Amino acid sequence: MIEIRKYSSQAGYPEPRRVIRYTLFWCSQGSAEILIDENTFILKTGQTVTITSGQFHQLKSVEGELTALNFTLDFFCKSDSDIELIFHNGLFCHFGMNEMITVRHPAFFTETLNTIEKEIQEQPYQYLISIHSLVELLLVEINRSKIANGDEIWKPDALFLKFLESVRDHFKNNYQVSDFADLLGTTEAKLNEVSKLHTNKTAQNVIYSLTISEAKRLLMYEKLTVKEIAYKLGFNDPFYFSNFFKKHTSHSPKEYQKTVKEI
Repeated sequence: MIEIRKYSSQAGYPEPRRVIRYTLFWCSQGSAEILIDENTFILKTGQTVTITSGQFHQLKSVEGELTALNFTLDFFCKSDSDIELIFHNGLFCHFGMNEMITVRHPAFFTETLNTIEKEIQEQPYQYLISIHSLVELLLVEINRSKIANGDEIWKPDALFLKFLESVRDHFKNNYQVSDFADLLGTTEAKLNEVSKLHTNKTAQNVIYSLTISEAKRLLMYEKLTVKEIAYKLGFNDPFYFSNFFKKHTSHSPKEYQKTVKEI
C-alpha cells in the first residue's frame, strides 16, 4: 500500500521498470539521475519529481541522498477531495508531463518523509491515518512550492480524474466515450464538458492522448510485436493501429522505436 526506500551514493535499478504505484522521488542532498518514460531528469538538492502509476522509470544513479515514496491509489484516495489533491497542479500527471519541482521548505519535506518511514516501521495505533495525513502535507507543500515558483493553479475535478483512471484501466476493451459515461454514472455531454474544461480537448481526444502515451511506453520497454501491442490497446487491426499512431506522432510504430533507441 505504501513504502519508503532510501538510496545513498549508489547505482540505481539495472533497467527501467513499471510499478503500478504512485512514486515521489525526493533529493535531500547531492543529485540523482532518473529516467521516466523517454525523458531523463537530474534531481538536485531540494527537488522532487512525481511519477504516475504505470509509467516506466529507472533510477540510474545517486550521488548523495534520495528518498522514494511509493503508494497505491487505493491507499491514498478515500474521497473525491483526495483524488483531486493527488493530481492537483499536474502532480502524478496522467499524460506523462513529469517535472522537477524545487521545494520551498526542504527541511520540512525531509522531516515529514522520515516521520512517514518511522510510522511504517513502528505501526503505532492508527498509523495509516497518520501516514495519509502526512502524505497530504507533502502534496500541499509541493503545490505551494509550484505556486511560489510562478506556476498557475490547475485543479481538476474528481469526475475528470476518474475518467482518466478508467481509460487507463480499459485500454484493451476499446471503450467509447458512451461506455465510460455508463461506467462512471454520468453522460457523454458531461465527460466532454470536463475534458474541454481541463484540457481543451474532447473526451474522445483525451482517450486518444492516453492511448498514444501507453503505446509509446509499450513500444519502448515491452518486448512485444506491433501486432501484440495493437491488440493490447484494443485495436483489432494492427494496420489501423499503425495508421492511428502515425497520425498522432508523425512516426510509424517501428520508426518511433528506432528513434527512441538512437537517443
